[in-house]
Amino acid sequence: MAAMQDHALVKICAELASCLSISLASARRKVDLTASREEIRDLEGRKAIAERLLEEARSRPTEGENTSGSQLDRLLEAVASEENFMVED
Repeated sequence: MAAMQDHALVKICAELASCLSISLASARRKVDLTASREEIRDLEGRKAIAERLLEEARSRPTEGENTSGSQLDRLLEAVASEENFMVED
């Protein structure tokens, strides 16, 4: 049977997921991985980690060169040598 989930932790993880544009499961996994690295096992510690990650995500710039959208744009730009690449049948 699935473990009981704390409503406050799920809410913080949902806000984190929304801020990072990732799924709720990914946000919870991010919190769980950080908690395991820091050897924190209690619920209050996980809430503190989730809040810290949320604050870090909110403090990142929303405009400029270091946003996730601008990084994705740079990754999707065609390389000059592949600019006119065409697949034939």
